[in-house]
Amino acid sequence: MKKFAILLSAFLAAACAVEEDLERTAGGNQDLVYPPVVNADGEINPELFNVINLDYPGLERVKEYYEAGDYEYAAYYLLEYYRNRSSVSNPGVDAVIMNPSATASEINMADQALAANGYRFYVRNYSESTDETTGLDTYYSFAAEDGTIDWETVPDAIGGPSDPPQEWASQKHRHQWMLPQAKAYLATGNEDYVISWKEVYSDWLATYPCPQSAVTSSDLPWYGLQPAERVIDQTSIMMYYLRSENFTPSWLSTFLTAFVETVECVRANPYTDPAGNVAHNITMTQQKAIFMASVLFPELKDASTWMTESAAAIGNMISGQFNSDGVLNELDPSYHIGTVANYYDVMKLADANSLSSLLPADFVNNLRGACSFVMDIIYPDYTLDNFNDTRSVSWSRSVLTRNLKNYLEMFPDDDNLRWMASEGRSGSMPTDHVQTYPVSGYYMLRTGWTSDAMMLVLKNNYNPNDQWHCQPDNNTFTIWRNGRRFSPDAGCYTYDSGSTRDIYRAADMHNTMTKLGNGSIDNTLGEFLLQDSGQNYEVVVTENPAYADLTHRRAVFLVDNTFFVIVDEGYGSYAGGVSLHFKGGNDGSGRAMYVLDNVPSAASTAEDVPSGESVGMHTTYDDGNNILFATFPETETGYQSWWNTGYFSDAISERTQRNVYRVDMTKAGDGAARLVTVIYPYGAASEFDSIDVSARFTDNSSSAPGTFHESGASVEVTVNGTAYNLSYTLN
Repeated sequence: MKKFAILLSAFLAAACAVEEDLERTAGGNQDLVYPPVVNADGEINPELFNVINLDYPGLERVKEYYEAGDYEYAAYYLLEYYRNRSSVSNPGVDAVIMNPSATASEINMADQALAANGYRFYVRNYSESTDETTGLDTYYSFAAEDGTIDWETVPDAIGGPSDPPQEWASQKHRHQWMLPQAKAYLATGNEDYVISWKEVYSDWLATYPCPQSAVTSSDLPWYGLQPAERVIDQTSIMMYYLRSENFTPSWLSTFLTAFVETVECVRANPYTDPAGNVAHNITMTQQKAIFMASVLFPELKDASTWMTESAAAIGNMISGQFNSDGVLNELDPSYHIGTVANYYDVMKLADANSLSSLLPADFVNNLRGACSFVMDIIYPDYTLDNFNDTRSVSWSRSVLTRNLKNYLEMFPDDDNLRWMASEGRSGSMPTDHVQTYPVSGYYMLRTGWTSDAMMLVLKNNYNPNDQWHCQPDNNTFTIWRNGRRFSPDAGCYTYDSGSTRDIYRAADMHNTMTKLGNGSIDNTLGEFLLQDSGQNYEVVVTENPAYADLTHRRAVFLVDNTFFVIVDEGYGSYAGGVSLHFKGGNDGSGRAMYVLDNVPSAASTAEDVPSGESVGMHTTYDDGNNILFATFPETETGYQSWWNTGYFSDAISERTQRNVYRVDMTKAGDGAARLVTVIYPYGAASEFDSIDVSARFTDNSSSAPGTFHESGASVEVTVNGTAYNLSYTLN
């Protein structure tokens, strides 16, 4: 019965269309030829003809029908123009159209977004549950009790209406399920996806009309990244749905007028961060969106203006958005990778449409250092830690290698990059074991580049403008060995301003020094002092004026290309307690966390440590991949240890528990708090009992312990009977 009703409806529509054609032919322009049927599902928005350039080559028939007053057929022929257009190239989209495919995850997103499944829209970083067998997520429902869409829904599990997460509120307006749904349609031909898209997007447009005045943060659906990301996705979405019978002339008029309105909103509201930085990842995304709209829709009336403005803005930004060492000025590796990807996309789109002359001659070369930074900071297993606001779960091996392959496309002469991008199958493996980015404050020391290596990343950012994505955790570090993160960065847990975000970004959640009882540091003005090498070691020395009266200097030694030694010195006029924090890891199973050594196990309060004893922790994994931390203070005044369990976060609103320890000591006003920490890898857990480690400062033989030497430091570390004399001297 339902099928018969549909056929009857189609027959009546066709009959009406033929009758209308006869009326037009009898009383209208006798030179116009009307096709027999136009699949109309609504009135044409006349604004369509104010946003397109009717004189654009190929739109002659569109203009004819428009001037004859026949908007329906003018829109019909505009749709036919887009369906047959070959003058514009979108490399990524063209490849998908040639070989339609969608992943299981994309099909899942497409299906869940349907009304029949409760409008379960994919919102990045949020899912209700995950199927243990398939690994596919179930997303939160936006269905109201009456079956309509409740765009303001906030699930209780993530805070509820009384405490909506900022990330949830922002991400839902980026419509991240719509592009996967369009790819699913292209791969399956399921018209339900097109119908769903039209219904949902129409409802959203009615619920959130574009503001007609300047946009502020209170206009969240139209603020910052939200409209820019919608524009970028819509340049693909339209092309994927274009040949659907449900993509009608009237829908084209709705879609294109809304598209232009969105572009103009982005254009009228350029983002500037609170620090006044106009070369920002959001600003770049905005300009990319405008550039893509101008290149991919040159038929739009203002496309040439958009193109000129956005190309100029992008050309100006690329030289200012990265520090001179190649690192993004926001100092966050995840935004760094995303920003490089945006510039790559602009380059590819310009090349494909013979528009490269719009960009500066040195456009690509400006990205060489930025690409090298990504190659250097990822671990040998192609993973990335949670530095600043990076969420490691987002940076899988496939995502990172895809980016590396894009870099190689830009710099085919780089054999080291070729080795990384090919996962070691071609090119030349890098040989340097130390990489420094001293302007921005990232330093990598590694025993090698293969999966069995050990790698330490020291983070000591120079952040005078208080970049929002940069955490105040200077001189922290992470440790990776043979596929395991032994001391992951704490991460950000949430983007919401307030206690939870502040907890995870605080200095005492990281491997660094603070004043006793003070979980934060006041200044993040990290300075690079030295990179040097000795007979059997490499060393990097940095410092940070953590407080006005206490500076933290840290020297990291890679010894015998086997283990690390960290020398920490807190100096300045401050007199009082100093704490040095160390954080363990967890393999995610809840087992084999760190065992604390010489640290009280009955209470999470500081307790005195026996004289001459080190404090530390070690792992007991059964796979032959373990590590030891052992910390030795130079003086024992106020020497106490403290243990507890803490957390790190690899994804928004997710956390993993770990063991942590802290060493406290008292710093005299005219002296320094000085400590040595040995980080030593070993194999089987049973080997721990035979490891013998000790360390002492050797530069105060003629002065009192706790004396700070501006020119450098020297220590002796003994491991299993072998003594290593380590030192550095500043010029």
